[in-house]
Amino acid sequence: MAKLTDVAKLAGVSPTTVSRVINNYGYLSQKTIDKVHAAMQELNYQPNNLARSLQGKKTQLIGLIFPSLKNPFYAELIEYLEKKLFDREYKVIFCNSENNPEKEKYYLQMLAANQVDGIISSSHNLGIDEYERLNLPIVSFDRLLSPKITTVSSDNLAGGKLSAHALIERGAKNLAIISGASQSGSPSDYRTQGFMEVATTFDLPCKHLEIPSGTIISIKKNKIKKFIEENNFDGIACTDDLTAIYCEEYTNCPIIGYDGTELIQALHPELLTIVQPIEELAQVLVDVIIDKINGKETELEIILPIKLQQNI
Repeated sequence: MAKLTDVAKLAGVSPTTVSRVINNYGYLSQKTIDKVHAAMQELNYQPNNLARSLQGKKTQLIGLIFPSLKNPFYAELIEYLEKKLFDREYKVIFCNSENNPEKEKYYLQMLAANQVDGIISSSHNLGIDEYERLNLPIVSFDRLLSPKITTVSSDNLAGGKLSAHALIERGAKNLAIISGASQSGSPSDYRTQGFMEVATTFDLPCKHLEIPSGTIISIKKNKIKKFIEENNFDGIACTDDLTAIYCEEYTNCPIIGYDGTELIQALHPELLTIVQPIEELAQVLVDVIIDKINGKETELEIILPIKLQQNI
């Protein structure tokens, strides 16, 4: 039985290059790729995860890379994605990156090795180069990965502005916003930006507390408690609903959350929040990745509208 080293020798390349061709990873010339494929075919060397793709067939697999399932928003979005992809005869491989760059890099290589037809990513760990090395259709949710990769999101900037207006309309004059840690391309950055712009327009004081993702809940609550107790806020915005719920433990002032998942609305119907169109976002992500797989051109940026969920 032929080995990878046999393929490398016949193709006149290194074993590493053969591996990169198999894993569809890295920058390779078409001439090199063709030589390796020709050698593999001549030697009948077909790893299981490559057999179908060498025959020109799709694997009907889509890789999903998301930072966490603990966040109700991601859990709901992933559920919709899986259902809608299944309806289009695609299965998913879910990868939980857990805000770990090395883990995300490993998953990217694994997905390429398993010859997925495309990747939907919502992770914030790796730089643009890591994704551009993959010769795969990719769609990004809520982050600019590359000028060449389509980004789908809801209108985070408008959501931040709507949050501020909602609090001001309820009489707030001393504002606060609590978000995750600032990251390049993070959606919470745009929500904070929009909120601050409105506060500035109305010439209202506004303080900002950043709490990194993955912070232990007890520590997060202590930070929130201290932040609220040391200030006299009469309106607080949060860039996610769970944080808004934590704030309710320490103040009676108006609080507004963000995301509006079915779970949070069912358990906390009183919560004022900015609602993202989760099912519609999933539908657009699925439509775009399948269009890319089929070689169709897609828009580079697709932004869906948000709305305010009033208290009941």
